[in-house]
Amino acid sequence: MAASSSSNWVMESGDVPHVLAVDDNLIDRKLVEKLLRNSSCKVTTAENGPRALELLGLTSGGQNNMNGRSKVNMIITDYCMPGMTGYELLKKIKESSVMKEVPVVIMSSENIPTRINKCLEEGAQMFILKPLKQSDVRKLTCQLMN
Repeated sequence: MAASSSSNWVMESGDVPHVLAVDDNLIDRKLVEKLLRNSSCKVTTAENGPRALELLGLTSGGQNNMNGRSKVNMIITDYCMPGMTGYELLKKIKESSVMKEVPVVIMSSENIPTRINKCLEEGAQMFILKPLKQSDVRKLTCQLMN
């Protein structure tokens, strides 16, 4: 697990962290959702990058589609997805004046150092190798709470 040096995650004390989990694989998406819920997180899921952007209000319409749910405190996304990679999603989020401060965590089953470094340089908070474990999620939620 690689992490970038900046850690300016903002959580109000007593709030439940709200995480957007993005993965094209249903089983991986359900696993991430379960692990996050086990760590007392509120979870919204998206099956791909364009859907995640839509939920975040970063599409051309520019409207947040969280349906009254609280803002997102963290985004965790798979790297390899059809249509839009996790890296491309990360870049779009970091280009947004509204969302650029939200930490983005990239997951991948492939340990490719150049890919990991590229994501961290683009602003990813962390890069985690799949399969995601409860201990990984605990580290994430600890950072969110502090």
